[in-house]
Amino acid sequence: MSTLRHPLTALALAACLSVPWMIFWGGGTVDSLGVGTVVAVSGLAVLGASFLLAWGAETAEKDVPRGFAIAVLAVLAVAPEYAVDALYAYTAGANPGDTEAANLAVANMTGANRILIGLGWAGIALFAIYKTAKAGHQDAVEWKEGFLTDAVILDRSIATEVAFLTVATLYAFLVPLTGGINIVDTVVLVGLYVAYIIITLRADVDDDEVHVGVPAYLQQFVKPLRAATVITLFAYSGFLIMTAVEPFAHGLESLGKDLGIPAFFMIQWIAPLASESPELIVTVYLVNKARSTAAFNALISSKLNQWTLLIGTLTVVYSIGLGRYGALPFDSKQAWEIWLTAGQSLFALSILLNFRISIREALTLLVLFLSQVFIEFYLIQTMPGVETIFVLQAYTAVYVVAALGISTRRVADIQDILRRTIGRARGQDIAAD
Repeated sequence: MSTLRHPLTALALAACLSVPWMIFWGGGTVDSLGVGTVVAVSGLAVLGASFLLAWGAETAEKDVPRGFAIAVLAVLAVAPEYAVDALYAYTAGANPGDTEAANLAVANMTGANRILIGLGWAGIALFAIYKTAKAGHQDAVEWKEGFLTDAVILDRSIATEVAFLTVATLYAFLVPLTGGINIVDTVVLVGLYVAYIIITLRADVDDDEVHVGVPAYLQQFVKPLRAATVITLFAYSGFLIMTAVEPFAHGLESLGKDLGIPAFFMIQWIAPLASESPELIVTVYLVNKARSTAAFNALISSKLNQWTLLIGTLTVVYSIGLGRYGALPFDSKQAWEIWLTAGQSLFALSILLNFRISIREALTLLVLFLSQVFIEFYLIQTMPGVETIFVLQAYTAVYVVAALGISTRRVADIQDILRRTIGRARGQDIAAD
């Protein structure tokens, strides 16, 4: 094997992407850089961290259940989103009269969750079908006659993730009813995620997955060295993400403001898009390696921990800023943002009930997401001060009605998901039919 094609060369190149950022960050000179330079340097660091994260998670699959490795990957990949949202929640608590900060915390959270599905799930499905068709594989995609009916086939091993995300989504419809995110929401949502991790850890280690490149090379190490390597990759990439994504996001915000984009719109959409970039890059990498199920597993795990841990911990951070217990408040618009996000999640999950997502379904997710964002942006830009809640209400209704319509035709799939989740909780591995 030539030096340029050696796995260690790939590792070194990914690490080198972070060197400029480490120099500026370590020297304390980031603030003296221009906005464009900050975006470029921090963006390269995030890109490098994404590859290191993916390689670390794939290497870890030799020693821990794949679902748990993916869950750890998902937590690290969405760490920037936690940091940004926690900042707004803490600011709201430290300044009780600052209702804007509390609303921004909710807006940032809902924007991030909708981006994960509207761009993430839809984009990865379309990319997976494109890559499979280009490579000539027949097992990862179901080729069907009809208009845009070709579909990505997902392994039913992700049934547990789908089940827990469905429960979290159904509970999310209740959150706005109290006018704030409170301690009950924290207990329920964080409890759901803890239960999911416990069940995931009970799964067996799967040695059947064939890895190539960097993960295959690292998996040849003796176990102590392999474990140390995985921990190092996770720790370093996590450090890069925690330090580089916030400047990257704020840099994009500044660039957006220079273009006349409203600050609130930037916080809800541009900042989350930047903070979600590590997981989106990771999933593109997985699909490129013909691991569509692993990519969707990562996206679903990211959605699950954002939909549980992120929402649940906002109350804790807000209370710390407040100096006593308090429920994170939000206004009626943010209540509808939560309902819309829950509706989109319910619709996306109804599509995945049969563990397939077709081109038509992926495009529907993408078009619904983009059209809602563009319509609201257009109204805000052309009619300042106009109330846009009716847009949120209309799209929420579309998502919920469509989800119910699909779910009623897939009762057998729902029963199968429940059977597999219960079996996994009992330590049983239920094979695909």
